[in-house]
Amino acid sequence: MNLRVKLFTAFLGLVIIPLFILGIITFLVTFRSIETNYSEQTEYSLKAIGYSIKNIFHEMDNVTDNGIAKGVFQEALISQDPDSQDLTAANQLELNANQRNFRSLLYNHPAIDYAFLYNVHGYKDSNVITIFNKENFETLPYEQFKEHPLYSEVMTMNGVPKWIAPHEYPELTGSDHAFTQIRLIKDLSSFKRVGILVVQIKNWEFEKIFQNLTLGSKMKNTRFFLVNDRGQVLYDFHSELNGQTLEPSIQKKMAMTKDSLSFKGKFNGEESVISVHSLKEYPWKLVSVTSWRYLSQELTTFAKWFVAIILVCVLTAMLFNVLFMNRITGTIGVIVRFMRKVEDGDLNARVDEKGDDELLLLQQGFNNQMDKINELFNQVKREQHQKANAELRVLQAQIKPHFLFNTLESINVLAVQNEGRKVSEMVLRLASILRISIQDKEEISLGLEIEHLRSYLEIQKFRFDELFEYEVDLPAEMMHCMLLKLTLQPLVENSIQHGFEGIGYKGIIKITGFLEEDRILLRVEDNGIGISNQQLSSIQYADPDLDEHVARSYPSHERRGLGLRSVYDRLRFQYGSKYGLFICSQPGQGTVIQCVIPKYELGDKI
Repeated sequence: MNLRVKLFTAFLGLVIIPLFILGIITFLVTFRSIETNYSEQTEYSLKAIGYSIKNIFHEMDNVTDNGIAKGVFQEALISQDPDSQDLTAANQLELNANQRNFRSLLYNHPAIDYAFLYNVHGYKDSNVITIFNKENFETLPYEQFKEHPLYSEVMTMNGVPKWIAPHEYPELTGSDHAFTQIRLIKDLSSFKRVGILVVQIKNWEFEKIFQNLTLGSKMKNTRFFLVNDRGQVLYDFHSELNGQTLEPSIQKKMAMTKDSLSFKGKFNGEESVISVHSLKEYPWKLVSVTSWRYLSQELTTFAKWFVAIILVCVLTAMLFNVLFMNRITGTIGVIVRFMRKVEDGDLNARVDEKGDDELLLLQQGFNNQMDKINELFNQVKREQHQKANAELRVLQAQIKPHFLFNTLESINVLAVQNEGRKVSEMVLRLASILRISIQDKEEISLGLEIEHLRSYLEIQKFRFDELFEYEVDLPAEMMHCMLLKLTLQPLVENSIQHGFEGIGYKGIIKITGFLEEDRILLRVEDNGIGISNQQLSSIQYADPDLDEHVARSYPSHERRGLGLRSVYDRLRFQYGSKYGLFICSQPGQGTVIQCVIPKYELGDKI
């Protein structure tokens, strides 16, 4: 964000933003409050509706339970004349006492529309026994009903009522908006299955429930549905969507709830608040839909006025920005662009100094600061270079006194033993080491480094007879590549002096190397005692506290840390963080040190 935008934002923030935020918060809170409160009210209403609907079903369950308990249905099934079992017959004298009582019970529940029995044994002339008439309704034949999926379900429920909503199985219940109960009838003495009862009730009671809920309240603009798990509308209070299927998005939300849920969604292309309540004892859900536009129409008017006022304020602020801020922000924007150049690494970026006010002082300050940064950067580079050279000299000084003294002592032993050839070989090896060590060069060819390494290994092999063997395997094309002097010798010294310390077997050192694209990989492996995790951490992460702890625990740590750490730091400083030493070791398993350096020869640029 440039300065012009910042100043403009600050101006807006003093006057407009607080007002805008306050209005938005009020608007959102009110909107959310409307949705939440209405959803809670609707969910409560749906629960009340669900409770009333379940009472209707339970009441009808009790009616049919009464008929089963009194044996009315069983008598009808075993009657010699099934047609005489019509409980709506005008002559009550033709009925027995139980049938008369049950008939009175039916008339006290005028919602019953139709009732009939299926005889499961099929030995009568007709398998269908009508006990409560209904005009213009043709019962599904028993043989077809036996093939229907509901037949197996009713048999499995073993007498528990199964309720079917309108439009779910019209081939069985007809096209009327009636709810149907189906249940298995058993003989009271033998508990054998004797028939299936089918009872339909009218939807008068359902209409009364919704009428009482919507009259004289805000819910008069709410639509209520009874929906099954497939999203099919089984009952619509307005009788517009009966038998139709709700949108897939609403069905997906409905499938996510087992109790109650409210959400905003599209219904018939209009944003609406939709509430869902599951009838736990039945495979149906009550759904209410209310237009969001109806709920939020007053707030929408308020929002339009609010947006209009905010737009006027914003236009005024933009006019102020154009007239008064362009000059200031233009100059500062130039300085910002130059600062980004510096971020990208261009430390020579300088701003043209012009003007005669505070902006000129800002430009001069930027240029002066960049001059000081360049000076400090060069100073740091010089100091790091001096530090690397000092560490190299310390390493060389450490090697010379100990190694030189021990080597001369070995030459003296050979001279006393009149081993002239070995004396000559040892002197030549020592001369080669000294010649390479005292060269005033930071980098030498890999060939010279290997020559120095072989001389060192031969001298140490003489001193520590039978302690170790070594093997050098490097491709010839690598010998002209350049690397920092004294890179491999400290790694080999680490293996001899520390890796083979106290071992009861012959040590083996392998020096190998290979080329990999634009880099060289040199590897020093030994089968020694390995390096602990604490020592590795001290070498690789340069933790002073850890160094002190490890040095107390491991007396030889000082020499090891100086050699490996020096090589580790020098390589990282010279070539960058993706090069250097990579050490893999475990106590008792030996050590592998891999040295990764860039591939280049004398005269090449890296």
